[in-house]
Amino acid sequence: MNAIRPGEHAVALSEAGKTSTESTAAKAATGKPVGGAGAALSTHRIEAFSDGVLSIVITLLVLQLSIPIVSATAADAELSRRLIEMLPKLFSYVISFAIVGIFWVGHHSLFHFIICADRSLLWLNNLFLLCVGFIPFPAALLGAYGTRRVAVIVYGASLALTGLTLALIWKYATHDRRLVSDDLDPQAVRSGLRRILLGPALYGVSMVLCFVSVWISLAIYVIVPLIYILPGRIDRHWRRSTEAT
Repeated sequence: MNAIRPGEHAVALSEAGKTSTESTAAKAATGKPVGGAGAALSTHRIEAFSDGVLSIVITLLVLQLSIPIVSATAADAELSRRLIEMLPKLFSYVISFAIVGIFWVGHHSLFHFIICADRSLLWLNNLFLLCVGFIPFPAALLGAYGTRRVAVIVYGASLALTGLTLALIWKYATHDRRLVSDDLDPQAVRSGLRRILLGPALYGVSMVLCFVSVWISLAIYVIVPLIYILPGRIDRHWRRSTEAT
């Protein structure tokens, strides 16, 4: 092993100290914690892990669709009948795909404003992913028993809970500007929270109306993705912050 000369050791320590100072100054410029138990963490791993889980969930949704089996001698009418019988599962797949996509867009939007993370945020994000990862089950349940009240309620409850965990992430990150920029517009914080909570509120209404008619609840499940596909106020704040940078 080659010995390190005293002069080289001093230079290495000097360069390391300079790098550490520059990194600390960069983090301090955001007004966020720099060291110790409350040290700020990067959000890159959170976003990468979340993207991976969400992509797997979307893939799992299609597993409820399978090729109908008919005998070789069966007429085309038999195959057509089997395909028609699959329409409830296809409906569940399309709606669930759109909803998971909306959760991905929402998560991506939040982490446009969340500039750093801490241990609590990591676990809140894991809680969100836990709920998202469960969606294929109620989606398959809805596809198999779409006119049953229990299936409709379980589906709505799953989506409502997932939306609430996303709102919890936003609320935690923006409280006292804990993990967002100090100059983030308060209107953007309120608009973001209202937009996230709109979904769980509508899903809650759909679960209540399910006791009146399951078709009303199913209609709400169709309407909610359409609402979120349209741009909201938070999107304007997103564009402004992007233009500012």
